Amino acid sequence: MAKIRKQDALDYHSSGRPGKIEVIPTKPYSSQRDLSLAYSPGVAEPCLRIAENKEDVYKYTSKSNLVAVISNGTAVLGLGDIGPEASKPVMEGKGLLFKIFADIDVFDIEVDAKDPELFIQTVKAIAPTFGGINLEDIKAPEAFEIERRLKEELDIPIMHDDQHGTAIISSAALLNALEIANKKIEKVKIVVSGAGASALSCARLYHALGAKLENIFMFDSKGLIHSGRTDLDEMKKLFSGHKKDIAFEEAFKKADVFLGLSRGGLVSKEMIAVMAKDPIVLALANPEPEISYKEATSVRKDIIMATGRSDHPNQVNNVLGFPFIFRGALDVRATTINEEMKLAAVKAIASLAKETIPEEVVEAYGEKSISFGRDQIIPKPLDPRLIYYVAPAVARAAMDSGVAREPIKDWDAYEMELKNRLGLDNKLVRNITEKAQANPKRVVFAEADNIKILKAAQTAWEEGVAMPILLGKRNKIEKLIAEYSIEIPDTQIIDPKSEEEEERRILFGKKFFEKRMRKGFTEFESIQIMRERNHFGAMMVEMGDADAMISGITRNYRDVVRPAIQTVGLQKDVKTISGMYILVTKKGPLFLADTTINLNPTAEEIAEITSNVAKTIRKFKVTPRIALLSYSNFGSSTGPDADKMAKAVQILHETNPNLIVDGEVQANFALDNELMLEKFSFSTLANKQVNTLIFPNLSSGNIAYKLLQKMTEVDAIGPVLVGLKKSVHVLQMGSSVREIVNMVKIAVVDAQNK
Repeated sequence: MAKIRKQDALDYHSSGRPGKIEVIPTKPYSSQRDLSLAYSPGVAEPCLRIAENKEDVYKYTSKSNLVAVISNGTAVLGLGDIGPEASKPVMEGKGLLFKIFADIDVFDIEVDAKDPELFIQTVKAIAPTFGGINLEDIKAPEAFEIERRLKEELDIPIMHDDQHGTAIISSAALLNALEIANKKIEKVKIVVSGAGASALSCARLYHALGAKLENIFMFDSKGLIHSGRTDLDEMKKLFSGHKKDIAFEEAFKKADVFLGLSRGGLVSKEMIAVMAKDPIVLALANPEPEISYKEATSVRKDIIMATGRSDHPNQVNNVLGFPFIFRGALDVRATTINEEMKLAAVKAIASLAKETIPEEVVEAYGEKSISFGRDQIIPKPLDPRLIYYVAPAVARAAMDSGVAREPIKDWDAYEMELKNRLGLDNKLVRNITEKAQANPKRVVFAEADNIKILKAAQTAWEEGVAMPILLGKRNKIEKLIAEYSIEIPDTQIIDPKSEEEEERRILFGKKFFEKRMRKGFTEFESIQIMRERNHFGAMMVEMGDADAMISGITRNYRDVVRPAIQTVGLQKDVKTISGMYILVTKKGPLFLADTTINLNPTAEEIAEITSNVAKTIRKFKVTPRIALLSYSNFGSSTGPDADKMAKAVQILHETNPNLIVDGEVQANFALDNELMLEKFSFSTLANKQVNTLIFPNLSSGNIAYKLLQKMTEVDAIGPVLVGLKKSVHVLQMGSSVREIVNMVKIAVVDAQNK
């Protein structure tokens, strides 16, 4: 797991616009007429319709896709009762997860009310605003009564995720683990450490799935919950059927299942050793489980284990459930989230774990293969199929149990709607990150005397995507490291001009001379040019002393590209290199080329650039759908640029018939499916979402990506150099630390591929 420094966390939440979420208008607002429709006098019409029929609020407002994340801050994460204000960063984070995983809008609401009755009345008073309510970080036992009352007295989906989220995900894991162990849930002995909201909810759901109460041994801070205790609330009494007390260690003998929702270090290797054959261990305390994965697996090779951590197999992560449970509940306008819906979510999640894992998910986690088994009893959090597996199952259960007010009639259309909600969004960046982490590479930072570069190198190291090599004056780099408290243990600092590097300069220079002796360089000049960092860094990559290099934050673009071409050269069969930008948009990634290299390429060069860009995009596990742009639509106008783009398309159709590409076409048609289908239904791009734009010349490409980046506030990654033999990439001048880190990840994945 990436190291998180305190200052990094504070900077993340405070930089730019403070916090993590914002409200964005969904309707036009550029004219006076727009504003008159949005507010007075036009807003009166939907108000009157809703006054006549309250259900029309779902038709005319955002209620149908709006969830409240509500807390009083009495049980925040592992922080305890820290108050409503201090809980707000967590609630904003929950809102962010709702949005990125299920496209659900959220208002986070922090209520200063420890008294359960006051909290209940406050939530009831604001409930008309929302389509659903996610209760969060409320301490037990008050949380049970608050949820029970609100579910009884309101007619919208309500769920306390701390209770039910972990219960649903761990139940899915348990069902699959039992199948692998060939055990029946009604016969297994279950030991539970912890008796808070999560543990009680888990045990209740296990019981609903068939576990016998007499087989569940639940321990709180005072020991076993049994009939002789007089300090039990109503929730704990359900599990108090045991007649006598036994020690925690004793309960492990012949136990089939252990569920931990307490604190780290409570379980010893000796306890695991005496469990039954094929023991199932769900050690879910965070950040440290009740027993570490390493310790547990060292004593039982037959163990099936899950934790709450991402650095071990089988992460029980609530994000596998709550976004999609609410998505399904909202989409049928359910009046509640009932047991049938929760059980449907359990079975859908368990079922998905058994399906063939998409290649992009396998690669994202750095595995050669992932299949159902002891290390795959629940899906991965990045699995894109969760939204259209879990949400429909929940929606169908709501309909079958009679709590759906707007039943779904066309399930195929609903599945397509779910798939289209998020596009690929930033899943591309997440997948690239995961792939880079799986096999980190040595990356040369050629401008390491720049503080942005040093911060990016530190982040890349902490995220586990790269082993940085810093080029520059040692004393200047070390001064910046000390001044800004940069921590990159055991990193190399290399000054190409120093005496220590003279031997390597000579070696690099001679190798460079062999490449360039007939292209204007003498041996003396070749050795001298190795004092320049971009040549030295590129030569490190060429000679195998590093795997990738990035540079350009302070240098002219061609001053970085030229050394790369001279040193590492082009890939076999590549005649024309190009520059590609990736814009990460809400509809998925948009790839733009050539935006940085070729001034006015010929039709043949455009065709080659397009083919090479397509190969690069496929390496990101994205299918390229390519439009060759011009001011003309399929011959509607003539001129040098239109003619050469049409010719390039003809070449591509002949030489690469399986490529989804067409043109020449105007940009607005390329990016509008309906418009393209209406006017040019004959095109191979009709009814396809174009994700790659090829420009006729450098001027149009460079202007377009810079306008798009600034006008739409999208994240830009690049330029990605396409066609070089090895991984050398150029930064935009003035890139942010985040942009540099993304470029490092691209460089690492490129090095893996090469």
